Amino acid sequence: MSSFQLNNRVVAITGGANGIGRATAKLLAEAGARIAIGDYDVEAARATAKELGGAGFFLDVTDAQSFTAFLADVQGQYGPIDILINSAGVMWVGEFEQEPESASRRQLEVNLLGVIHGIKLATPGMRARGSGHLVTIASAASLLPTPGEATYAASKHGVLGYLKTVRAELRGSGIHVSVIMPTVVDTALAAGTSTGSAAMLQSSDIARAVAQVIARPRFEVTVPGYVGILHRLLSLLPQRMRDLILGKMVPDQVASVDRKARSDYEEIFRPGQPPA
Repeated sequence: MSSFQLNNRVVAITGGANGIGRATAKLLAEAGARIAIGDYDVEAARATAKELGGAGFFLDVTDAQSFTAFLADVQGQYGPIDILINSAGVMWVGEFEQEPESASRRQLEVNLLGVIHGIKLATPGMRARGSGHLVTIASAASLLPTPGEATYAASKHGVLGYLKTVRAELRGSGIHVSVIMPTVVDTALAAGTSTGSAAMLQSSDIARAVAQVIARPRFEVTVPGYVGILHRLLSLLPQRMRDLILGKMVPDQVASVDRKARSDYEEIFRPGQPPA
């Protein structure tokens, strides 16, 4: 990506203080973008932004008013937003019957409603200018069934379905829509989980995928790329054969999750905790 240049294009990134969002912000800043990071942990957002020469702001993606204020702050500092990257996300892991109500609600609000807020609020300005790019970090769980991640998968399936329809409505507008769907990435969100037959990804792998899709816009991008091919091929097979193959390749998080390793992260799902 050494020749990849963004030439002062304005990029707003949700959940950008840590993990995939931070790695993406770093790579795009190095490519010349003006980076604005939105995160519920505003101090972390400002610290990361300062390190990258950007700006950090408070953002609660579950609150439309907060998202509106974030986008207004970004435009007030840098001007019109060229690229919005929805990176904020949370995940609870375990048997679906055991999932706390607070965890179910939090995942749907952050992972799905947060994306809907961002897309709806960023689109009007882009449509008026006839250009822009809406990039969302989803998950391979948007396509593949992963035991132990039922509500998380529902939220990511919802994101993919939402973006398919948004893309159809925006056809001819000059606005690109892209969704990045990685397997397990080495972040706090995935602590204590298994990767199945896939290798553990790093946040930098997803950042590179984002940079590539900005340089050459596409709609659906899986990381690694074979996941998308596998999904299409499996759809042609009988259900019994499909289940057999998926059972060998997709991790069973119910059977393999390390609850102790996830205990600190899953404190976010206790009632009364911040949304992300």
